[in-house]
Amino acid sequence: MAMLGALLVASSPAAAEETVSFPSLDGPVTGAKPTMLRALLMKPDGPGPFPAIVALHGCGGLFRDGALVAREAAWAQLLTTHGYIVLFPDSFGPRDVTTDCEGRVRAWAERSYDAYGALRYLQARSFVIADRIGVMGWSHGGGTVIFAISPNSGARPADLPKGDFRAAVAFYPAWCSRLSTDWRPDIPFLLEIGARDDSIQPAPCIERVEAARAAGAPMEIKVYDGAVHDFDWPDDKLHTITSPSGKVAHYGVDEEARADALIRVLAFFDSRLQP
Repeated sequence: MAMLGALLVASSPAAAEETVSFPSLDGPVTGAKPTMLRALLMKPDGPGPFPAIVALHGCGGLFRDGALVAREAAWAQLLTTHGYIVLFPDSFGPRDVTTDCEGRVRAWAERSYDAYGALRYLQARSFVIADRIGVMGWSHGGGTVIFAISPNSGARPADLPKGDFRAAVAFYPAWCSRLSTDWRPDIPFLLEIGARDDSIQPAPCIERVEAARAAGAPMEIKVYDGAVHDFDWPDDKLHTITSPSGKVAHYGVDEEARADALIRVLAFFDSRLQP
């Protein structure tokens, strides 16, 4: 835990926050004008330019009681303290969705386009190193990551003159079973998942990543033996949630797994995004 404490000691002032807007690239999905997204932009102190992370919220949405949810806020603190810009697109508010734990907003459709809209937005900012941008997401947002980085992702613009995402991380992603068996992303990818996750069921995720890695894809995986869904959510005591369909699943922090994840994910991004 000493290493975790060292990670969380700020080496710079608190991150500056602002709300920004930009279009999703979801015109092909909506058949109309792209959805205009609102997002929370968090920056380290100083003029930059900095590497950046597009961070994709879970099925409960980006805000709770008007504030950034605790899990995402903790990651933003860690990443901005260590020199990253973090951009949190709100995929639900502009679509009049409060929560989406039943999968109304499809990660392989709308939200993948949101991720690339966020990439475009960041690449146009002078304070961002345009070719050093990563993406990460949790659960619903993690599902978005695995579809967005697929080689055949329909959301990926044909023209990316400043480059694609350079690294990707997904925590306990939803819908792994929907991935094709030949899923082989070229983007370096880290899967973080609990072995006891009975919300999304880890087996399909682990199988897809292991198969991709065996075929030469740049994959990394960490399975935490005792962890359940939301294991990196600070101070979230173990509890159960019953879905509208009657499914009961466990959620809550695993302090050892969370401490490892903070170190592992930061090292993964540092090795690929820091100049």
